[in-house]
Amino acid sequence: MATTKQDTDAARLLRALEDDRSPVRLRAALAVGTAPDARFVDGLIERCAVEPDFLVRDMLTWALTRHPVPLTLPGLLRELRSERAQARSQALHTLSKIGDRQAWRAITRTLLCDADDEVARTAWRTAVALVPEGEESALAEALAAHLGRGGRETQLSLSRSLVALGEAAAPALLAATTAPEPGVRAHAIATQRLLRDPDAGFEYAIEEAKRVVALGGAGQEG
Repeated sequence: MATTKQDTDAARLLRALEDDRSPVRLRAALAVGTAPDARFVDGLIERCAVEPDFLVRDMLTWALTRHPVPLTLPGLLRELRSERAQARSQALHTLSKIGDRQAWRAITRTLLCDADDEVARTAWRTAVALVPEGEESALAEALAAHLGRGGRETQLSLSRSLVALGEAAAPALLAATTAPEPGVRAHAIATQRLLRDPDAGFEYAIEEAKRVVALGGAGQEG
C-alpha cells in the first residue's frame, strides 16, 4: 500500500512528540489536537507516560480529549495498571478531563491508596469528577481514610476532593474527628471548616484545627 501524504505528516508529528526540545513537542501536541486522527492516539498516550514538561503533558491531555472517547478510553484504562507512576497519574488526569463515566469502575481502591502521592491525589480528583449519583457517601468514606496523609499539598488536595463531594462528606469527616491520631483529627476538623466555608484558607483552617485538637476539642456536626 502506497504511503500517503497524510501518513507522512502523521509520522512526522509523532516523531516531533519525542523531540529533545520541549517547544517542538508542545507545537506537535497542539497540531495533533487541532487535527485529530486515530493514528495519533497510541503515541499521545505513550508520550504522556514519559513527558517531563508539565505544559507539554497538559497539551498532550488536551489533544487526547479532542479524539473520540472509544479511541482513547481503552488505552487510558490500560495505563492505570502501568508500573510507571507518571503513566498512572496522567491517565487519571486525562480521564477526568474527558469526563466519561464509563471510567468510574476503573478508579479502584488500589489507585485511591496508591503509594505515590501524585497518583493518589489525581485519583481522588478523578473519582470525585466521575462518581455516579448515589455513590458519593461511599467515596467520601474511602477518601476520609487518607486524612492526615502526607504533607501540605497532599492534605490540601484531599480536603478539596472531600469538599467537592459536599454534604455527602460530612458523616465521614465527623467520624474522623474522633480518630486516635491527632493529625487525622486536625485534618478532618480543617476540612469540616472548609466544607462550611469554602472561602476559608486551608493554612488558617489547619492551624486552627491543630489548636482545637491540642486543647482536646473535636469537630462539629454538619
